[in-house]
Amino acid sequence: MIKLIQNGTVYTPERIGQKDILITDKRIAYVGDSLEVPHDFVDVEVIDASGKYVVPGFIDSHVHIMGGGGEGGFRTRTPELMLSEITQGGVTTVIGVIGTDGTTRTMSALVAKAKALEEEGITCFVHTGSYQVPVKTLTGSIEKDLILIDRIIGVGEVAISDHRSSQPTIQELTRLSSEARVGGILSGKAGIVNFHIGDSPSKLTMLEKITETTDIPFSQFHPTHVNRNRGLFDAAILYAKKGGYVDFTTSTIQRFLDHGEVKCSKGLKEMLEKGVPIEQITFTSDGNGSLPEFDEQGNFIGLGIGQVTSLFVEVREAIKDENVPMEDALQVITANPARVLKLEQKGIIEKGYDADLVILEEETLEIDTVIAMGQVMVQNKQPLVKGTFE
Repeated sequence: MIKLIQNGTVYTPERIGQKDILITDKRIAYVGDSLEVPHDFVDVEVIDASGKYVVPGFIDSHVHIMGGGGEGGFRTRTPELMLSEITQGGVTTVIGVIGTDGTTRTMSALVAKAKALEEEGITCFVHTGSYQVPVKTLTGSIEKDLILIDRIIGVGEVAISDHRSSQPTIQELTRLSSEARVGGILSGKAGIVNFHIGDSPSKLTMLEKITETTDIPFSQFHPTHVNRNRGLFDAAILYAKKGGYVDFTTSTIQRFLDHGEVKCSKGLKEMLEKGVPIEQITFTSDGNGSLPEFDEQGNFIGLGIGQVTSLFVEVREAIKDENVPMEDALQVITANPARVLKLEQKGIIEKGYDADLVILEEETLEIDTVIAMGQVMVQNKQPLVKGTFE
C-alpha cells in the first residue's frame, strides 16, 4: 500500500515547512510540494495532516521491554511491555535492556522479546548484559554478541556509582569498553556502552578516568539517569562539554522530584543555556523499569514503574513550558539517538529513510497518528494495531 501524507508542517527534525510525504512499503519515497499519485494505477491511502506537524518517529533507547525491577522481592518484578504502550507514546524504535536482575532476566529472553515486538510492527534492538560485571552475554563474549547477533547493538545497562552495582574496577570497565568498541567496529554497529549512573558521589568519574588514561573516546559511552540528582546533573554538564553524551530519564515520580531530581524539560533548557551542544543530549524513558526508592542505609522503601509515554511528555513540556525550540527538543528523541546508536535509517524524515513518523496536533502537540515502518499503528489517538496478547 502506498501512503501519501498531505498538507502537514514537517520537522525533519529541522523545520522545512509544509510538505507532502510519499511512503512506499516501509520507506519514505519522496518529500516535496503538492505531491500527487495517479489513483487509477495504484491504491493510495491519503492521510490529511492539515493543521498538524509531521515529525520523525521517536527512538527510546533504554526500555525494559520484558520487565525489570525486583528490588522489593519477586512481587515487584515489573511485567513485559505491550506494543500499544510503546506506540501510543509515539515511539517506533526501542532498545531493550535488562537492568538490576541479570539472573532471572536473561539475554535469550530479551532477544526473543525484541523479535516479538518486531513481528508486531516496530523496530527493536537490544544491549547485551545487565548491571553486572563481568557482563552476562548470550554467546559467551561481548564481541561475539555484537558480531553474530543481529539484534544486539551495544552493551548495558552496566551499573556504576550505585550500591546495586557489582562495584567494578577501572580495569574491568576499560576491558569491557574495549571489547564493545572492537565488536562494534567489526560488526558495523555502535558498540556503545550504556552506563546506569547511580547516586554515589563518584558520579561520572570512572568514565572520565577511562578516557583520560586510555585511547577509548567519550563517544563509546552513553551514561543514563544523569538527571537523578543535582550533583550528578552538574557533573553531567561538565562531562558533556568535554564531548560526552548524556542521557536524561523521563520517567519519574513526584517524590524523586521533591528529593532533588532534575525534571527533564527544565534540565534540557538549562543544559542548552549553559552551552552544552544539543547533539550531546538524549532522552530515554526507562519504560517498564522499576523506580525504586531506598533509605540512607540502602533499604527498599517504595516503588514506581517507568512509562514509555513519559518520553514525549517531557519533550512537549520542554517546547511548551520551557520555550526550547521545537527543532532542538525533537532532536533528543530522534536524530540524536539515531546517530549515537548508528541507526542509519532512523531519526530523520528524508527520502530513503524508514517510514517512521508521528503526526502531532499543532496547538496541543498531542500525538494523533503514529506510523511505524509504513504501517499506521495509532490513528486519531487510538491504537489500530495491538500486541498479540492485548
